[in-house]
Amino acid sequence: MIPAIRKAFNAAFTQETYQAFLKDLESAFPGQIEFRVAETPVFVPKDFTQKMIAACEHIVDVITDPKFKEQTDRAIPQQWQVPGENAHTQFIAFDFGICINEDGEYEPQLIEMQGFPTLFAWEVLLDQVFRRHFPVPENFSCYLGGHNEASYLQLLKEIIVGEHEPAEVILLEIYPKKQKTRIDFYCTEAYTGIRMVCLTELIAEGDRLYYMRDGVKTRIKRIYNRIIFDDLEQQPAEVQEQGKILLQPLDVEWAPHPAWFYRISKFTLPFLHHPYVPATYFLNEVKQIPSDLENYVLKPLFSFAGQGVVIDVTSADIEKVKDPENWILQRKVKYADIIETPDVPAKAEIRIFYFWKDGEARPVPTNNLGRLSKGKMIGVRYNKDKEWVGGTFCYFEK
Repeated sequence: MIPAIRKAFNAAFTQETYQAFLKDLESAFPGQIEFRVAETPVFVPKDFTQKMIAACEHIVDVITDPKFKEQTDRAIPQQWQVPGENAHTQFIAFDFGICINEDGEYEPQLIEMQGFPTLFAWEVLLDQVFRRHFPVPENFSCYLGGHNEASYLQLLKEIIVGEHEPAEVILLEIYPKKQKTRIDFYCTEAYTGIRMVCLTELIAEGDRLYYMRDGVKTRIKRIYNRIIFDDLEQQPAEVQEQGKILLQPLDVEWAPHPAWFYRISKFTLPFLHHPYVPATYFLNEVKQIPSDLENYVLKPLFSFAGQGVVIDVTSADIEKVKDPENWILQRKVKYADIIETPDVPAKAEIRIFYFWKDGEARPVPTNNLGRLSKGKMIGVRYNKDKEWVGGTFCYFEK
């Protein structure tokens, strides 16, 4: 995004350096990276970062409002009412597209957000390895909020582990070693000392949970939750049955509690009013279908990974919806062809990480990830056989 830096990076880039970078990344946890890692980070100028943070802080104002919980109670599916919800999520991820407005100016536009973890630990490794192979301009960092690698990892560990021993905390997922994001789980183990545990491995005794750690039955006192319950509903019956353990009152802490995946999500978008948040409406509250429907996108509230999204919306699409209270109509944004590459420019999304330590009044910005795309949408399925696309991260001008 900063022309001089982009030009210098592209001019110095070689396939040999890129392949050496990938080989180094792969060596940390061989065989565990299942997604494409892009050739370049995004170099973000200070003013653009400030715009994203301003939007994030506006959203945080909404989330910290005492009315927020009541406003979002309907977001939590009835079948996934998990006991033990805490006062706030410990993690929020804000996804911004780098867009171009009607005046031809680049600006961030919020695409989605989630009160749920993302690739927090992987991004540390990615920055470490990138710096071993590519020059990073002075006064640029992937960290936000005054953090560096050491303070970021310290805060991440404090939030995940809490006041417990790492052995008493687990990363909970469904078949974690089969997930496409499993590289982050391995990095999390390395940086925090906790273990990844499959839902099917939980042992329930009364209101206590246990798992086997090196052959020893070990009490679970805190869960770093990575289960997406929409995903659980797609699992075989025996896995879904095991999931019902989590619906019992348990003597366990959550980081974050599953309710926050739903509260801070697409469901929150209609409550936001900011220049960098596209106008969004619950479909059942739309009294008149917009005449410029081609400028909107239709999204189901309860889906993930882009499933069910209708990009080229028609009146027929809206009429087909049987449960309009579970859909949103969101004004389209125009992604900018912003990242110059050797062939055609790439579009980019930036995910800003916010961490919220237990007891603090507000969450704080800490780090990021990025995604590059040359397809119609951001995501692997739209970028097959393309280069200078995939997972990446940003270096922010300080």
